[in-house]
Amino acid sequence: MFDTLKEILHKVAKSRIFVLCVVMILLSSTLIGRLFYLQIIKGEEYQDNYSLKIQKPRILNGSRGNIYDRNGNLLAYNELANSVTIEDNGSYDKTSEKNEALNTELYNIIKELDKNGDVIENDFEIGLDDDGNYYYTVEGTTLKRFLADTYGHSSADDLVYNKKLKYNEAEATPKQVMDYLCRSSDKNGYDLSEDDYAREDLYRIVVLRCAIAENSYQKYISTTIAQNVSDETVAYITENMNALQGVDISEDTIRKYVDSEYFSHIIGYTGKISQEEYDELSADNDEYSLNDVIGKSGIEQVMDETLQGKKGSETVYVDSLGKVMETTERIEPQAGNDVYLSIDKDLQEAVYNLLEQEIAGILYSKIVNIKEYNTAAGTASDILIPIDDVYFALINNNVLDLNHFSAEDASDVEKQIFSAFGSKQQTVLSQVESSLSSSAATPVDELPEEMQDYMTYIPKMLVNNKILLTDSIDKSDETYKNYAGNKISVNEYLNYAISQKWIDITKFSVDEKYSDSSEIYDALVSYIVEELASDKGFSKIMYKYMIHNDLINGTQLCLALFDQKVLNYDDTAVSGLQSGSISAFNFIKEKVKNLEITPAQLALDPCSGSCVITDVKTGELLACVTYPGYDTNRLANTVDSNYYNLLYQDLSNPFYNNATQQTTAPGSTFKMVTATAGLTEGIISPGTTILDKGQFEEVANGPKCWIYPSSHGSINVSEALRDSCNYFFYKVGYDLSMVNGTYNEDHGVEMINKYSSMYGLDSKTGIEIAESKPKQTTEFPITSAIGQSNNSFTTVQLSRYVTAVANSGTVYNYTLLKQVTDSDGNVLETYEPTVKNTIDNISESTWDAIHSGMKMVVETHEQFDGLTVDSAGKTGTAQQVPTRPNHALYVGYAPYNDPEISIATRIAYGYTSANTAELAASVYKYYFHLEDTSTLLDGQAEDVGAAANAFND
Repeated sequence: MFDTLKEILHKVAKSRIFVLCVVMILLSSTLIGRLFYLQIIKGEEYQDNYSLKIQKPRILNGSRGNIYDRNGNLLAYNELANSVTIEDNGSYDKTSEKNEALNTELYNIIKELDKNGDVIENDFEIGLDDDGNYYYTVEGTTLKRFLADTYGHSSADDLVYNKKLKYNEAEATPKQVMDYLCRSSDKNGYDLSEDDYAREDLYRIVVLRCAIAENSYQKYISTTIAQNVSDETVAYITENMNALQGVDISEDTIRKYVDSEYFSHIIGYTGKISQEEYDELSADNDEYSLNDVIGKSGIEQVMDETLQGKKGSETVYVDSLGKVMETTERIEPQAGNDVYLSIDKDLQEAVYNLLEQEIAGILYSKIVNIKEYNTAAGTASDILIPIDDVYFALINNNVLDLNHFSAEDASDVEKQIFSAFGSKQQTVLSQVESSLSSSAATPVDELPEEMQDYMTYIPKMLVNNKILLTDSIDKSDETYKNYAGNKISVNEYLNYAISQKWIDITKFSVDEKYSDSSEIYDALVSYIVEELASDKGFSKIMYKYMIHNDLINGTQLCLALFDQKVLNYDDTAVSGLQSGSISAFNFIKEKVKNLEITPAQLALDPCSGSCVITDVKTGELLACVTYPGYDTNRLANTVDSNYYNLLYQDLSNPFYNNATQQTTAPGSTFKMVTATAGLTEGIISPGTTILDKGQFEEVANGPKCWIYPSSHGSINVSEALRDSCNYFFYKVGYDLSMVNGTYNEDHGVEMINKYSSMYGLDSKTGIEIAESKPKQTTEFPITSAIGQSNNSFTTVQLSRYVTAVANSGTVYNYTLLKQVTDSDGNVLETYEPTVKNTIDNISESTWDAIHSGMKMVVETHEQFDGLTVDSAGKTGTAQQVPTRPNHALYVGYAPYNDPEISIATRIAYGYTSANTAELAASVYKYYFHLEDTSTLLDGQAEDVGAAANAFND
């Protein structure tokens, strides 16, 4: 038996299996031993060190440089703030699992932000209005780029009709895009539904999901959810960080602006870089990234590379939860350079306030206690503002929030207004539906005025909603022309539009099986009535007629101003309005006078203006004012979307720079150009006199002097400037047009443009921010000679022109910049105006005649009475349309004998130039310290008085 066992063992030992088993046992023993060592003996040490094994590179942004005025007064700076950020670093088995977790997490954060008064970062290309409707916040190529990115195309050219979605991606509505993004996860969507979330919450989740998706291609890049958050939000995030995947609090800087309303158009504001901006900027500078904050407008944009700090970097080691455990390889970021403007902060603010006071004064003088005014009843200077127009302006320009009339916390007065509106709306929509459905609808021009307004609004709404396709409409079509002339009914026009395929039936609820045009039209009518019920523009038309017909009254609207906190609560005023001891008319007038209700808020004529002050000797811009301005603090960093929408819809156009972008005819301020041409070409001499015959009959249309049927008599060029005699300059313009004794219009235009070019009116001024091109005249040299015809210039261009008049011939290229320094104050670069050209062919006698005439202008205007500093100037009025007041202009300089500053100012629809002359006088009083500042800047509407309409040139 022993031998047998021995034999077996011998065979096993010699077999390959035995060898393999021995090897396996040895290896297993070694492995078990090593595992024991690693897990039991060294386990705790390795567990501690495990968290140090994730390496994470980070970019460190340098702080943005400050912006100062010429005297070192701070205008833009950075402030430390806490931000909520998120990294998409979770691990999920399915997309649906990720969507559920991320959506829930973002929803909870949003609700916490709401509770603490914080808002999410939102630069999304789709907005949500107060009525719960989606709209695009961008247009043009930016919109096409957004749509291409959304639908997964590399180029906007790839946007096509999507058979699965059943619409053209290039023409997708905001709602269609939102539905696409919210689709289920099996279609690569975000799994969001209004069954689970209120529309506003769903919208905000989409905003954040899209922002996170923009960074999804970069590892370890966080997305900012909210900036400058409260301490309460910081505490919430910190306490719940372990449960909030990827969420963190980071210390950041936000951009702040001092007295931003006065400098909004000059300085601009910052914001997160867009894909389009990144593509453009990174082509020249690879330092830019998609997470950068850049200048969006103004000097912030123009000097962005100068202001941007130099980025640093660091490498950190984080644990499995993303918490930083160690930092290595740190390169410190560098602060951006500081920019100094040529603008004087105190002067800029004073001129802005003086301009607002003047505009308010004009407005105050024109508001009368009547219900309506026929603009055809008198001249442009006679136009009055009915109080009903003021009441309606409170609604039309969104001073009062229509949505709050129906809110749960609406006041009794607001509920009364909304109740009256509800009754009116029901009646009007019924009338509209009846008219649209009638087989014998009335042509538009035969309808009552109110019904005309309702019916003509409908095609406009359909165009805005892209139902009525303007590109498809044949403007030469007879039916279209009849509609454009209000000769047929809207009913007939829309039926015809359907037959011509001008209507996109896919945009409203109509089954494809419909082939009968009458069924399509019925569906269109249902769509129209449903849309009108929530259309704010249509609602405003109804409010207009409710005010006119006394269905709501001024007292109710005035009280609503207190209820909605537009005005600070005043118990005496409220009691007076309620009892009737204070009339709504007197109340409104007083609020306009005190600037508690501003011209910009009402957006009636006038509501805007501009003024440019220049150092005559150097060409430096000291003030470049446009009214109204806006608060850039609410647009920088995190855009306040509600505020942006209000600005965008504001009828006073606060985004528009009236100093550099608004162009109008220069009116009689142009007459120094014509005088220069006439004197230099030998048409006249300083002593030549021309008899004002009232009407210039050498040309067919026979233009009249403003004083017609009176006459200025026989006057020379200086006196013609003093009196702003149109006839005198008609004659000069006519003589400039003569070629061998024959009137030649083209030659006259050429001569006038030759001299306007000498004064720089043929080109932009060189100012760094957006500026409209000047337009020289192309026709009618007779009227062009007095600054009418089709020539038009900005206020800053008129400033350059009058500066050249003041200094006798030096035309400057402007700049808003003074110098750039590093963060330690060392000057790196200086800026100063350059000389564009000098007018060398003008004789001393010509300059004397022009200057003398401008001095006499001032001497004949009572607005300058009592000023101890002599000045010279020229008034001007320019008519744009006969149903609105004329534009008021003034250009001038002071002191007369040794000019220091020039002024160019315009009040759009400001009635007459006496008003801008008054503004100029106030500016001189401030600049030369001729009157106490507190008296000048008293926050009261200027008393324009009878002089406002005493002189019209």
